[in-house]
Amino acid sequence: MSGEHSDHGNTPAAWTLTVLISIGFLVATTALVLGSWIWFWVGVAIVALGGIVGGVMRAAGLGQPRAASSSR
Repeated sequence: MSGEHSDHGNTPAAWTLTVLISIGFLVATTALVLGSWIWFWVGVAIVALGGIVGGVMRAAGLGQPRAASSSR
């Protein structure tokens, strides 16, 4: 592969995305077990928020840089 990265996604944007999505799944799963639909949707919202925040952080330069396109 010519476009390998040395940090393997070890960036602030990737960590924030992973932590928020993990918390969201934990909240949503716990809510399902306890039968609380309100908390389930709160967990789903946290997962969505994680995706948005991760994308914004990547756009702000805190993510892995995009590979330069080669002219082949």
